[in-house]
Amino acid sequence: MFQGAAMLSLDAKGRLGVPARHRDALAATCGGRLVLTAHPHKCLAIYPEPAWTPIRDQLTALPSLGDPRIAQVKRLLVGFAREELVDTAGRVLIAPELRDWAGLEKQVWLVGQGKGFELWSDERWRAQQDELLSQLSTAGMPPGLENLSL
Repeated sequence: MFQGAAMLSLDAKGRLGVPARHRDALAATCGGRLVLTAHPHKCLAIYPEPAWTPIRDQLTALPSLGDPRIAQVKRLLVGFAREELVDTAGRVLIAPELRDWAGLEKQVWLVGQGKGFELWSDERWRAQQDELLSQLSTAGMPPGLENLSL
């Protein structure tokens, strides 16, 4: 289970250093094989390869001709998907087209999401956090979370 948020820096070649606390779990679950893809919220989704496979299979099984939105989602998620390997220094390459999609520059946020991660630009991460706080203060918790006890 991947959780927590970490502010990190991409190196000059667009590589992300995976935090040490996640490296052992990634080595055990996928041998360091990751799938990175575009996320509809203009960040990246990063999955250990075994966690991505059922998502990809579910998407590719959907008919593309019936609903153009399905085709668009498939183009986004499957079309941008890239397999990458965590190198011996614990880094993973973020391809230029993925960096461009998510607006990634030097400072980024790696955010655990249970089965995988989201990778956010610093600017977009801070903006969506501000938006969340504003929504919670005006509209309260979204449906399904009313009984969440912290």
